[in-house]
Amino acid sequence: MPELPEVETTRVGLLPRLLGRVLTRVMVREPRLRWPVPHDLDTRLRGQALQSLARRGKYLLFDFGPLTQLVHLGMSGSLRFAEAAEPAARHDHVDWIFDDGTILRLRDPRRFGAVLLTDDAHGHPLLADLGPEPLSTAFDAAYLHAQCRRRKTAIKQLIMDAHVVVGVGNIYASESLFHAGIRPGVAAHRLSRPACARLAEAIKQVLTAAIAAGGSSLRDYVQSSGELGYFQLQTQVYDREGAPCRQCATPIRRIVQAQRASFYCPACQR
Repeated sequence: MPELPEVETTRVGLLPRLLGRVLTRVMVREPRLRWPVPHDLDTRLRGQALQSLARRGKYLLFDFGPLTQLVHLGMSGSLRFAEAAEPAARHDHVDWIFDDGTILRLRDPRRFGAVLLTDDAHGHPLLADLGPEPLSTAFDAAYLHAQCRRRKTAIKQLIMDAHVVVGVGNIYASESLFHAGIRPGVAAHRLSRPACARLAEAIKQVLTAAIAAGGSSLRDYVQSSGELGYFQLQTQVYDREGAPCRQCATPIRRIVQAQRASFYCPACQR
């Protein structure tokens, strides 16, 4: 599933070619995504210039002035540029065509993504209750410790809760906990303030490194250029069950939490 690094990589890749461009047509081939694509998407956006492209959590916010288009990539979606003569494939559901001929194409094999319109992006129900951005100053040791103090849930589940902090997906949660020296199953309320400081900093460092690497390409995700992300090539614990820890050579272990695989080193993480 594309998470914060993949979505941010997509945003950065799209921005130079789309900023200021006028949308001339939206072609919807398959409206049945996670929520139906608005039937009037083309008529409401046609003729509008893209004023900015932001990200909130895993949502891309295309600011067309009076309206903001929200795009979520779901579990398998990607946005990439297509050539004019490039035929749409089976899972290419939406094309945005701009005044200079640029075509932005949404591919979503599982159709769990979303394309929505709103005149109040920050007040939209999908965004209004999200936690702070992990790379912002609002997410720090004091904030994380306050969130942990009265919660008995496992710390990995807590940092993957978008109401606590956005964008820390499964890969990045496992990696951050490794760098902080904390096991994924430790109850959140047991973490000290120094432990929360280590974890908050580890989350920032891991996400920053993942963005620099173009995200992680495990199945369907590609960058807007069509290139793969390569952060998965430098993970310390994720998907390395039985392999030696890169720091101490102890075999990496795998457990299942809330139907998601968690990986950790039993020696480096306590």
